Amino acid sequence: IVEKDRFQTLGDLWKQWTESGVETSRATVYRRVQEMGYRCRIPQVKPLLNQKQRQKRLTWATEKQHWTVAQWSKREMPKCLKSSVKYPQSVMVWGPMSAAVNAASYQEILERFMLPSAEKLYGDEDFIFQHDLAPAHSAKTTGKWFTDHGITVLNWPANSPDLNPIENLWDIVKRKLRDARPNTLDELKAAIEASWASITPQQCHRLIASMPRHIEAVISAKGFPTKY
Repeated sequence: IVEKDRFQTLGDLWKQWTESGVETSRATVYRRVQEMGYRCRIPQVKPLLNQKQRQKRLTWATEKQHWTVAQWSKREMPKCLKSSVKYPQSVMVWGPMSAAVNAASYQEILERFMLPSAEKLYGDEDFIFQHDLAPAHSAKTTGKWFTDHGITVLNWPANSPDLNPIENLWDIVKRKLRDARPNTLDELKAAIEASWASITPQQCHRLIASMPRHIEAVISAKGFPTKY
């Protein structure tokens, strides 16, 4: 019964044992399961990857296996995050605030915010821009925008948040927001800005420095999801 479905709860096991004629308590079921070598765990939720996607992830990681931390540091990693709370208000975030993002508005954001940021960070040096495969990011017009501006875009495998350290950065922001408990849209925006402003350069550097470990984890997992 246990091996048939590893995602059953203790209550599910107890119910099945009882229905099969085994008269016992939940506590006894728990002890017997422990004695059999099983442990109760909450499963991690990871993207479902097909074989083609796993192969692309593995190929991508293998190509980037020897990138240095300095190379990873020269990436721009914006991402749109829809951050929601228990209240009906929500906002779309890309560094600055935005209401909704399609290809046109995404390119406007890139023009107004990313280009000045990149110029401030890198000056005349080349850099690689990284975003995921969201529809606004992968639109043909967006690709043309990058070509017209002479910006190299990092190829990206689908369903790979574990390869994007900015996901960890957004997680830091969301954890900070749990204590803010905003009640209005303006309070939510202010809380997000304050949370973002509190992130230190050292935290960002640690996330970038973790990229070689992300790459090795994907290669070891043969393209399957990793712990990151």
